[in-house]
Amino acid sequence: MEKIKSTTVLAIKHNGKVAIGADGQATLGNTVAKSNVKKIRKLGDGKIVTGFAGSTADAFTLLDRFDEKLSNYSGNLKRAAVELAKDWRTDRYLRKLEAMMIVADKNEVLIVSGTGDVLEPDEDVAAIGSGSMYARSAALALKKHATNLSAEEMVREGLTIAADICIYTNHNLVVEVVE
Repeated sequence: MEKIKSTTVLAIKHNGKVAIGADGQATLGNTVAKSNVKKIRKLGDGKIVTGFAGSTADAFTLLDRFDEKLSNYSGNLKRAAVELAKDWRTDRYLRKLEAMMIVADKNEVLIVSGTGDVLEPDEDVAAIGSGSMYARSAALALKKHATNLSAEEMVREGLTIAADICIYTNHNLVVEVVE
């Protein structure tokens, strides 16, 4: 059975604010299964925002685990992400999960993967999913040449450009800002 997957998630830290957004498309094989999936979640009393790409059920499992780690480490984003990545890589059940996450608070943006990676992206721009390179490229150009835009505006424009190019990304955007 094919898994429901494919998406684009983009996060930008700019002028003291972090914005993270995602499109709403979920695909099953070569068809759109749903066009308004919410792939952005607030955790830690709204101080931490996450976005996921990959298998939806796997991502929800990881979001629950990440929320537990946040509770265990008093909301320390980096420590919770590192501990989740360790578990994800070594646990027999978790290492079979197929997803990626971007986690962010007002100070930092991190990409967390099942291979044990916790990456602080260059230029304060993180992107995951099928349209990630389109969104990331657009965001880097906006950060360099349109510094007057807010982090939220850059995320919206980057995702819109990705949706114009990537068939697995749509224009139903959800964007959250952490200040």
